[in-house]
Amino acid sequence: MSTARTDHEAVELANTALYEAMERGDTAAMDRLWLDDPETEVSCVHPGWPVLRGRGEVLRSYALIMASTDYIQFFLTDVEVAVNGDTALVTCTENILSGAPAEAEGELGPLVGQLVVATNVFRRMGSQWKVWSHHGSPVLAGMGEEDEGNGENGEDEGGQPGPPVL
Repeated sequence: MSTARTDHEAVELANTALYEAMERGDTAAMDRLWLDDPETEVSCVHPGWPVLRGRGEVLRSYALIMASTDYIQFFLTDVEVAVNGDTALVTCTENILSGAPAEAEGELGPLVGQLVVATNVFRRMGSQWKVWSHHGSPVLAGMGEEDEGNGENGEDEGGQPGPPVL
C-alpha cells in the first residue's frame, strides 16, 4: 500500500493542522505551520481585525487569541481545495464553538457559536505546505432569510442575492 499523498490531500491535512493547533492553543505548532521565507510576507485577516502583515505580527495575533480563549473548536464544512503548482487555495466555512471562563474557578462559561468563511493560501516549501495567508470573514446573521426590502431568501426582485442587512 502506498503512503504517498496527493498534493490535494497534503494541503487538506495542512489546513486541518492549522485549526487543530488553534484548538490546542499550540503556539509551537502554529509557528511551524506558517511560511517562514524572508522574501515572502505572510498576511492574516481575523474577522473584524485589520490586515496583519509579517510573520511576527501574525503569530503574535494567534498567540493572543489562544491565550485569551478558554475553549475553541472548529467544525470545517464546505472545504474546497485547489492546487496550482506550488500554491494552493483552500476555502471553507469555520463553524466555531467557543467558551469564555465562568465566574467559578475551573468552569467553562456559556458556549457561543459563530460562522466564518475562510480562505487559506498555502505555499509548498520543499515537501511541506505552509500557510501563506489566512482571511476570515464573519457570516452575517440574517443572510438568506427573508429581509425587509428583499424578496424570498434574501434575493432582490431579479432573484440575485440582496445586500447584507446590518
